[in-house]
Amino acid sequence: MGKIWFVTGCSTGFGKELAIYAAQKGDTVVGTLRKSDQIEEFNNLEPGKTFGVLLDVTNNDQIKEGVDFAVEKFGRIDVLVNNAGYGSLGSVEETSDAEMIRQFDVNVFGAVRMIKAVLPAMRKQRSGNILNITSIAGIKGNPGVGLYNGSKFALEGVGEALAVELTHLGIKVTNIEPGPFRTDWAGRSATFSPSTITDYQESAAKNMQNIANVDGKQVGDPNKAVKAMYEVVELENPPMHLPLGEIAFRRFKGKLEELDKELDEFEHIGRPTDYTEEELAKLDGK
Repeated sequence: MGKIWFVTGCSTGFGKELAIYAAQKGDTVVGTLRKSDQIEEFNNLEPGKTFGVLLDVTNNDQIKEGVDFAVEKFGRIDVLVNNAGYGSLGSVEETSDAEMIRQFDVNVFGAVRMIKAVLPAMRKQRSGNILNITSIAGIKGNPGVGLYNGSKFALEGVGEALAVELTHLGIKVTNIEPGPFRTDWAGRSATFSPSTITDYQESAAKNMQNIANVDGKQVGDPNKAVKAMYEVVELENPPMHLPLGEIAFRRFKGKLEELDKELDEFEHIGRPTDYTEEELAKLDGK
Protein backbone atom coordinates (compact mmCIF):
# COMPACT_ATOMS: atom_id res chain seq x y z
CA MET A 1 0.00 0.00 0.00
CA GLY A 2 2.91 2.36 0.62
CA LYS A 3 2.64 5.33 2.95
CA ILE A 4 -0.63 7.03 3.87
CA TRP A 5 -0.37 10.80 3.42
CA PHE A 6 -2.73 13.43 4.80
CA VAL A 7 -2.16 16.69 2.95
CA THR A 8 -4.05 19.92 3.61
CA GLY A 9 -4.78 22.52 0.95
CA CYS A 10 -4.90 20.31 -2.14
CA SER A 11 -6.96 22.36 -4.56
CA THR A 12 -3.88 23.91 -6.21
CA GLY A 13 -0.17 24.49 -5.71
CA PHE A 14 2.13 22.36 -3.60
CA GLY A 15 -0.71 20.34 -2.09
CA LYS A 16 -2.11 19.16 -5.40
CA GLU A 17 1.31 18.52 -6.95
CA LEU A 18 2.51 16.61 -3.89
CA ALA A 19 -0.63 14.45 -3.91
CA ILE A 20 -0.05 13.51 -7.55
CA TYR A 21 3.64 12.81 -7.01
CA ALA A 22 3.16 10.66 -3.90
CA ALA A 23 0.32 8.71 -5.52
CA GLN A 24 2.41 8.05 -8.62
CA LYS A 25 5.15 6.72 -6.33
CA GLY A 26 2.68 4.14 -5.03
CA ASP A 27 1.48 5.90 -1.87
CA THR A 28 -2.06 6.84 -0.89
CA VAL A 29 -3.05 10.46 -0.33
CA VAL A 30 -5.99 11.89 1.58
CA GLY A 31 -6.19 15.51 0.47
CA THR A 32 -8.27 18.28 1.98
CA LEU A 33 -10.42 20.62 -0.08
CA ARG A 34 -12.68 23.47 1.02
CA LYS A 35 -15.29 23.05 -1.72
CA SER A 36 -17.34 19.90 -2.17
CA ASP A 37 -17.29 20.21 -5.97
CA GLN A 38 -13.49 19.79 -5.90
CA ILE A 39 -13.59 16.35 -4.31
CA GLU A 40 -14.44 14.31 -7.40
CA GLU A 41 -11.68 16.00 -9.39
CA PHE A 42 -9.16 15.18 -6.66
CA ASN A 43 -10.36 11.57 -6.47
CA ASN A 44 -9.73 11.28 -10.20
CA LEU A 45 -6.18 12.63 -10.09
CA GLU A 46 -4.89 9.10 -9.41
CA PRO A 47 -7.97 6.88 -8.97
CA GLY A 48 -7.67 4.53 -6.01
CA LYS A 49 -4.73 6.50 -4.68
CA THR A 50 -6.10 10.01 -4.10
CA PHE A 51 -9.06 10.56 -1.78
CA GLY A 52 -10.52 14.01 -1.25
CA VAL A 53 -12.19 15.13 1.99
CA LEU A 54 -14.10 18.32 2.69
CA LEU A 55 -12.01 20.10 5.30
CA ASP A 56 -11.26 23.66 6.32
CA VAL A 57 -8.44 23.85 8.87
CA THR A 58 -10.44 26.40 10.87
CA ASN A 59 -13.28 23.88 11.36
CA ASN A 60 -12.68 21.35 14.16
CA ASP A 61 -15.64 19.16 13.17
CA GLN A 62 -14.38 18.81 9.61
CA ILE A 63 -10.86 18.08 10.87
CA LYS A 64 -12.13 15.25 13.07
CA GLU A 65 -14.24 13.81 10.25
CA GLY A 66 -11.34 13.95 7.80
CA VAL A 67 -8.80 12.36 10.12
CA ASP A 68 -11.29 9.72 11.25
CA PHE A 69 -11.96 8.85 7.61
CA ALA A 70 -8.26 8.31 6.94
CA VAL A 71 -7.63 6.24 10.07
CA GLU A 72 -10.76 4.11 9.66
CA LYS A 73 -10.17 3.46 5.96
CA PHE A 74 -6.41 2.89 5.99
CA GLY A 75 -5.60 2.11 9.62
CA ARG A 76 -2.93 4.75 10.01
CA ILE A 77 -1.52 8.10 8.89
CA ASP A 78 2.16 8.06 8.04
CA VAL A 79 2.67 11.63 6.86
CA LEU A 80 0.87 14.84 7.75
CA VAL A 81 1.62 17.79 5.49
CA ASN A 82 0.45 21.13 6.85
CA ASN A 83 0.23 22.89 3.53
CA ALA A 84 -3.01 24.90 3.85
CA GLY A 85 -2.33 28.59 4.27
CA TYR A 86 -2.26 31.93 2.51
CA GLY A 87 -0.34 35.18 2.45
CA SER A 88 -1.74 38.36 3.98
CA LEU A 89 0.12 41.34 2.55
CA GLY A 90 0.06 44.82 3.99
CA SER A 91 1.88 46.97 6.50
CA VAL A 92 1.27 45.90 10.09
CA GLU A 93 -0.42 49.21 10.91
CA GLU A 94 -2.78 49.08 7.95
CA THR A 95 -3.92 45.47 8.32
CA SER A 96 -7.26 45.10 10.08
CA ASP A 97 -7.66 43.13 13.27
CA ALA A 98 -10.06 40.77 11.49
CA GLU A 99 -7.48 40.01 8.80
CA MET A 100 -4.74 39.60 11.40
CA ILE A 101 -6.84 37.05 13.30
CA ARG A 102 -7.75 35.17 10.12
CA GLN A 103 -4.09 35.00 9.06
CA PHE A 104 -3.07 33.33 12.30
CA ASP A 105 -6.20 31.18 12.45
CA VAL A 106 -5.41 29.57 9.10
CA ASN A 107 -1.61 29.54 9.06
CA VAL A 108 -0.88 28.74 12.70
CA PHE A 109 -3.92 27.51 14.60
CA GLY A 110 -5.11 25.49 11.61
CA ALA A 111 -1.81 23.64 11.43
CA VAL A 112 -1.81 23.02 15.17
CA ARG A 113 -5.39 21.71 15.01
CA MET A 114 -4.29 19.23 12.36
CA ILE A 115 -1.25 18.16 14.37
CA LYS A 116 -3.36 17.56 17.48
CA ALA A 117 -5.88 15.55 15.46
CA VAL A 118 -3.26 13.31 13.83
CA LEU A 119 -0.89 12.76 16.75
CA PRO A 120 -2.98 10.12 18.56
CA ALA A 121 -2.70 7.83 15.54
CA MET A 122 1.00 8.53 15.07
CA ARG A 123 1.73 8.00 18.77
CA LYS A 124 -0.13 4.69 18.69
CA GLN A 125 1.89 3.45 15.71
CA ARG A 126 5.12 4.99 17.09
CA SER A 127 6.00 6.43 13.69
CA GLY A 128 5.21 9.24 11.33
CA ASN A 129 6.41 12.41 9.64
CA ILE A 130 5.00 15.89 10.01
CA LEU A 131 5.93 18.42 7.34
CA ASN A 132 5.03 22.02 8.14
CA ILE A 133 5.08 24.10 4.97
CA THR A 134 6.19 27.36 6.50
CA SER A 135 8.16 29.75 4.27
CA ILE A 136 11.46 31.52 4.13
CA ALA A 137 9.22 34.31 5.45
CA GLY A 138 9.22 32.31 8.68
CA ILE A 139 12.97 32.89 8.94
CA LYS A 140 13.47 36.39 7.55
CA GLY A 141 11.03 39.29 7.99
CA ASN A 142 10.35 41.81 5.23
CA PRO A 143 8.19 44.92 4.89
CA GLY A 144 4.64 44.48 3.69
CA VAL A 145 4.34 40.90 4.93
CA GLY A 146 4.74 41.43 8.67
CA LEU A 147 1.68 39.48 9.79
CA TYR A 148 2.40 36.69 7.32
CA ASN A 149 5.95 36.68 8.69
CA GLY A 150 4.54 36.46 12.20
CA SER A 151 2.32 33.50 11.36
CA LYS A 152 5.15 31.59 9.74
CA PHE A 153 7.62 32.44 12.51
CA ALA A 154 5.03 31.03 14.93
CA LEU A 155 4.66 27.80 12.96
CA GLU A 156 8.44 27.48 12.84
CA GLY A 157 8.53 27.61 16.63
CA VAL A 158 5.77 25.05 17.00
CA GLY A 159 7.60 22.74 14.61
CA GLU A 160 10.91 23.06 16.43
CA ALA A 161 9.31 22.27 19.78
CA LEU A 162 7.37 19.35 18.32
CA ALA A 163 10.52 17.86 16.84
CA VAL A 164 11.97 17.62 20.35
CA GLU A 165 8.72 16.50 21.98
CA LEU A 166 8.16 13.66 19.53
CA THR A 167 11.57 12.32 18.57
CA HIS A 168 11.54 9.55 21.22
CA LEU A 169 8.18 8.40 19.84
CA GLY A 170 9.55 7.82 16.36
CA ILE A 171 7.71 10.84 14.93
CA LYS A 172 9.81 13.23 12.86
CA VAL A 173 9.08 16.90 12.18
CA THR A 174 10.48 19.05 9.40
CA ASN A 175 9.76 22.71 8.69
CA ILE A 176 9.82 23.22 4.92
CA GLU A 177 10.77 26.81 3.96
CA PRO A 178 10.06 27.55 0.31
CA GLY A 179 11.24 30.69 -1.40
CA PRO A 180 9.24 32.07 -4.36
CA PHE A 181 7.64 29.28 -6.42
CA ARG A 182 5.22 29.38 -9.34
CA THR A 183 2.09 28.72 -7.31
CA ASP A 184 -0.92 30.94 -6.62
CA TRP A 185 0.61 32.30 -3.38
CA ALA A 186 1.27 35.81 -4.75
CA GLY A 187 -1.82 35.79 -6.95
CA ARG A 188 -5.39 34.80 -6.20
CA SER A 189 -4.45 33.06 -2.93
CA ALA A 190 -3.09 36.25 -1.37
CA THR A 191 -4.93 39.12 0.28
CA PHE A 192 -3.70 42.69 -0.04
CA SER A 193 -4.51 45.36 2.55
CA PRO A 194 -4.50 48.76 0.78
CA SER A 195 -1.51 50.96 1.54
CA THR A 196 -2.78 54.52 2.02
CA ILE A 197 -0.27 55.86 4.53
CA THR A 198 2.42 57.66 2.55
CA ASP A 199 5.09 56.87 5.14
CA TYR A 200 4.98 53.24 4.00
CA GLN A 201 5.35 53.86 0.27
CA GLU A 202 9.08 53.12 0.27
CA SER A 203 8.88 50.07 2.54
CA ALA A 204 5.68 48.03 2.82
CA ALA A 205 3.94 49.31 -0.31
CA LYS A 206 7.07 48.95 -2.42
CA ASN A 207 7.67 45.37 -1.39
CA MET A 208 4.00 44.47 -1.85
CA GLN A 209 4.22 45.75 -5.42
CA ASN A 210 7.43 43.78 -5.99
CA ILE A 211 5.68 40.62 -4.80
CA ALA A 212 2.69 41.25 -7.06
CA ASN A 213 4.97 41.89 -10.03
CA VAL A 214 6.79 38.58 -9.64
CA ASP A 215 3.57 36.52 -9.64
CA GLY A 216 3.84 33.95 -12.43
CA LYS A 217 7.55 34.67 -12.91
CA GLN A 218 8.98 32.97 -9.82
CA VAL A 219 12.10 30.87 -10.32
CA GLY A 220 10.95 28.00 -8.10
CA ASP A 221 9.63 24.85 -9.79
CA PRO A 222 6.73 23.32 -7.77
CA ASN A 223 7.39 19.86 -9.21
CA LYS A 224 10.97 19.90 -7.94
CA ALA A 225 9.76 21.22 -4.58
CA VAL A 226 7.36 18.34 -3.98
CA LYS A 227 10.04 15.86 -5.02
CA ALA A 228 12.26 17.33 -2.29
CA MET A 229 9.43 17.03 0.24
CA TYR A 230 8.97 13.39 -0.70
CA GLU A 231 12.69 12.71 -0.36
CA VAL A 232 12.70 14.17 3.16
CA VAL A 233 10.06 11.69 4.28
CA GLU A 234 12.21 8.84 2.97
CA LEU A 235 15.18 9.86 5.15
CA GLU A 236 15.94 7.99 8.36
CA ASN A 237 17.03 11.24 10.00
CA PRO A 238 15.32 14.14 8.23
CA PRO A 239 16.35 17.73 8.96
CA MET A 240 14.37 20.02 11.24
CA HIS A 241 14.62 22.74 8.57
CA LEU A 242 14.66 22.48 4.79
CA PRO A 243 14.73 25.69 2.72
CA LEU A 244 13.63 25.19 -0.88
CA GLY A 245 15.29 27.03 -3.73
CA GLU A 246 18.32 29.24 -4.19
CA ILE A 247 16.63 32.39 -2.86
CA ALA A 248 15.49 30.61 0.30
CA PHE A 249 18.95 29.23 1.00
CA ARG A 250 20.55 32.62 0.40
CA ARG A 251 18.12 34.41 2.70
CA PHE A 252 18.40 31.75 5.41
CA LYS A 253 22.20 31.89 5.42
CA GLY A 254 22.09 35.68 5.30
CA LYS A 255 19.85 35.73 8.37
CA LEU A 256 22.27 33.49 10.25
CA GLU A 257 25.15 35.82 9.38
CA GLU A 258 23.14 38.86 10.47
CA LEU A 259 22.28 37.23 13.79
CA ASP A 260 25.86 36.20 14.43
CA LYS A 261 27.09 39.73 13.77
CA GLU A 262 24.38 41.32 15.91
CA LEU A 263 25.01 38.96 18.83
CA ASP A 264 28.70 39.78 18.82
CA GLU A 265 28.12 43.53 18.48
CA PHE A 266 25.70 43.84 21.40
CA GLU A 267 26.91 41.04 23.64
CA HIS A 268 28.37 43.59 26.06
CA ILE A 269 24.87 44.96 26.73
CA GLY A 270 22.79 41.81 26.87
CA ARG A 271 25.05 39.15 28.32
CA PRO A 272 25.93 40.64 31.74
CA THR A 273 22.33 40.77 32.99
CA ASP A 274 22.40 37.66 35.20
CA TYR A 275 22.99 37.85 38.92
CA THR A 276 26.67 37.48 39.83
CA GLU A 277 27.64 34.51 41.95
CA GLU A 278 28.02 36.85 44.93
CA GLU A 279 24.55 38.34 44.36
CA LEU A 280 23.00 34.88 44.07
CA ALA A 281 24.68 33.81 47.30
CA LYS A 282 23.12 36.76 49.12
CA LEU A 283 19.70 36.17 47.59
CA ASP A 284 19.76 32.47 48.45
CA GLY A 285 21.06 33.11 51.96
CA LYS A 286 24.34 31.31 51.47
